[in-house]
Amino acid sequence: MNVEDIMTREVVSVRTDMRVGQIARVFREHQLSGLPVVDSEGELVGVITELDMVKRHARPQMPAFLPLLGAYLPLGTKEYKESLRRITGVTAEDIMTTPVNTISPDASIEDAATVMVSNRSNPLPVVDNSGRMVGIVSRTDILGVIEEMELQLEREGDAA
Repeated sequence: MNVEDIMTREVVSVRTDMRVGQIARVFREHQLSGLPVVDSEGELVGVITELDMVKRHARPQMPAFLPLLGAYLPLGTKEYKESLRRITGVTAEDIMTTPVNTISPDASIEDAATVMVSNRSNPLPVVDNSGRMVGIVSRTDILGVIEEMELQLEREGDAA
């Protein structure tokens, strides 16, 4: 079974200039965990997850400081700047995650699961060879495959 067998083909996405309140509405109306972000030409440029939205209201991660010869050197300033960017963001472009992890439609479900786990990506946009988004696959889609496999095993066990 490949990604194209389980992906959602009608993808709900948001534009880079959509405001955070509108994005929240799209999340709730469609009951989604993540949304692709597209530019004015419809090209995939980022992803926004529920976590990205929630991070806007979390306290910024303050950098730690290393005392060295009477001075204090900041550590983790990249993470601090990133958290400030998200907290102060007002549009999709401000809070989206880039670069986008993607997968091809002919990839195996195991490959999709591996990308999701290793990169903490959910959902995962599906792109064809030309880079055009043709679908999206989520953890829930993979859970559906697991459920179906387990039910099939139970049926085979009951029939034996």
